[in-house]
Amino acid sequence: MKKRINNFSRKMTKNLNLPYSHFMLYETGMDDSYFLKAQIGIVSNWYDGNPCNMHLDQLGKKIKSSIINKKNLIGFQFTTIGISDGITMETYGKIYYSLYSRELIEDRV
Repeated sequence: MKKRINNFSRKMTKNLNLPYSHFMLYETGMDDSYFLKAQIGIVSNWYDGNPCNMHLDQLGKKIKSSIINKKNLIGFQFTTIGISDGITMETYGKIYYSLYSRELIEDRV
């Protein structure tokens, strides 16, 4: 038996009772042929305020383009919260928020 790579994606794309979901996907530029492909999420915590993270948007785009080149995959890029340990260094933010934010980021992904 051939394993389907789009087990999760097809729950949305093949369900005819979800016309609004289909509409939203069509508005992203997808057509019916994309509904056969597995949807892959590409996450990063990119933002311009941190030199450690500011390149992650470009890295995500490269990953997305490599996924698009695969036969049965489509990539959707999204972001999550980020914090700069360097900016918060020697402040209460480092002690009370920066290190704990790593768990928040993990939970969001």
